[in-house]
Amino acid sequence: MCGIVAYVGQQEALPIIIKGLKRLEYRGYDSAGIALLNSDGLSVYKKKGKVSELENHLNGFSNLESKIGIGHTRWATHGEPNDVNAHPHYSSSEKFAMIHNGIIENYDVLKKDLMNKGYQFQSETDSEVFIKFIEDIYVNNHISLEEAVRLALHKVVGAYAIVIMNIEEPDTLIAARKGSPLVIGVGEKEYFLASDATPIIEYTNQVVYLDDYEIAVIRDNKLQIKTIENVETNPYINQLEMELEAIEKGGYEHFMLKEINEQPRSIADCMRGRLDAKNGRLVLGGLRDYMNKFQNADRIIITACGTSWHAGLVAEYLFEEFARIPVEVEYASEFRYRNPVISEKDFVIAISQSGETADTLAAIELAKSKGATIFGVCNVVGSSIPRATHAGSYTHAGPEIGVASTKAFTAQISVLTMMALKLGYQRGTLSESRYMQLLGELETIPSKVERALKLNDKVKEIAAAYKDSRNFLYLGRGYNFPVALEGALKLKEISYIHAEGYPAAEMKHGPIALIDEEMPVVFIATKDSSYEKVVSNIQEVKARKGKIIAVVTEGDTTVKHMADHVIEIPETEEAFVPLVAVVPLQQLSYHIAVMRGCNVDQPRNLAKSVTVE
Repeated sequence: MCGIVAYVGQQEALPIIIKGLKRLEYRGYDSAGIALLNSDGLSVYKKKGKVSELENHLNGFSNLESKIGIGHTRWATHGEPNDVNAHPHYSSSEKFAMIHNGIIENYDVLKKDLMNKGYQFQSETDSEVFIKFIEDIYVNNHISLEEAVRLALHKVVGAYAIVIMNIEEPDTLIAARKGSPLVIGVGEKEYFLASDATPIIEYTNQVVYLDDYEIAVIRDNKLQIKTIENVETNPYINQLEMELEAIEKGGYEHFMLKEINEQPRSIADCMRGRLDAKNGRLVLGGLRDYMNKFQNADRIIITACGTSWHAGLVAEYLFEEFARIPVEVEYASEFRYRNPVISEKDFVIAISQSGETADTLAAIELAKSKGATIFGVCNVVGSSIPRATHAGSYTHAGPEIGVASTKAFTAQISVLTMMALKLGYQRGTLSESRYMQLLGELETIPSKVERALKLNDKVKEIAAAYKDSRNFLYLGRGYNFPVALEGALKLKEISYIHAEGYPAAEMKHGPIALIDEEMPVVFIATKDSSYEKVVSNIQEVKARKGKIIAVVTEGDTTVKHMADHVIEIPETEEAFVPLVAVVPLQQLSYHIAVMRGCNVDQPRNLAKSVTVE
């Protein structure tokens, strides 16, 4: 949720941290703050609003020079967004300052105990309780701050990624994590810490991914990592493959628009090295050691949240059609709370763009405890889900900065499609000829998405006609039902227009009561096995004077005479339509949001990576 950045080294800390916070602002943008240590002591500066508000605030201060600092951009959990609740937080003595990403679940118990000891609190946050709890251990036990942190971590319950500065050790940073991500960049006599690699890549491509229950101490230009059991570990240095250009806008007005337009490349990157249709070759390295369990599974369980859950719904159709294995798609946020029946014969697929989604990680741990095989599908190398699962596949979509997911959705479906095809072929439920045909068509999808993107001007005209609408319905059947859900979610997320997705046939069981001449209804009505049924649903809406926006197959003449607006997409296999049909729906949401003056990349109340439950 929140974004944290820290630096210690030979350079000026302030510009590095501010730039890093801007790159992490997609993780939270309710408030921002920074702590610096210099001849004036340990100083904290923080401000409600975006990082730019903090920058303006800092212009009123002198002596901001420092070789060490920590910064934070917040997505509020405990306490409303304001200057006081913003991070960093001081200890009572103001000798320590801390930034925190996560939630301390037992903060109320800790706070009451500290208040009984005379501690006072300025904010409503669990994070201020955390740092003062550490301080209490430090003072009462006459131990080092490092040891106080270690002992405190045995007592706190919840998720955290923390970085602490100490006025008495001006070259030292102490960091720890459990459940929230933390990356350490290793430079030449300098270190960078952040929630992900985007603030680091400009300075170094050498990183260490801190594991759960690990504490990092950077002191005297050296990095030491220990577990909370005080066992020293050898940090493994990874090399980042990310390019700096990938996290810049590249001339686009918004990251979301850039990422929509990157989909031909991101889908192709996802298939590169895996799919060779000409030679009938499909290789998913992550499946190699688990293929036997996969093809002999009694059931596939897919768990995810948000857009990733919609990708999982598409996968349900794919696996059941091609591999003939029953599939259940579960909200990760509900999965572990309903005592699900899971066995060693289940194959669980966990989907997450960030690889850090707290609910999905919790679902993984539950399924693992029942003996199931867990396979992860995510985008971020080195994130928590790849390390928590038995195996997995990266989507290779590249960094996705816009909060509303676009290219991650199509990349996830691409991986899941290849998994379903491979599984169907291995199980013998797909004939060789049909398998080869499908591989050949899948290889054409990037070029068909490229053609769909050229509909932008047409979609923009439709957006202008409906930008002031208060409600939308999105309807589709079969493979296109999850696309309807995803289209509605995109509109809600970034334009704040109420929208709902339904199976088209379900319209008659309630939603049809909403339809009048003010109601835009988006149909995904491509030529497929349910086409005639969808046409009937369109007629039902038309009879009630609803405004019809239809996504159809190129050359369609039937729907054209019924709909108010038609968007023609390239023809493809029914199973692959979601990869193409979602593109104009992403464009529609984007243009409506821009026309309404909404913040497309940073919609209100949302954060990109949901690392708390």
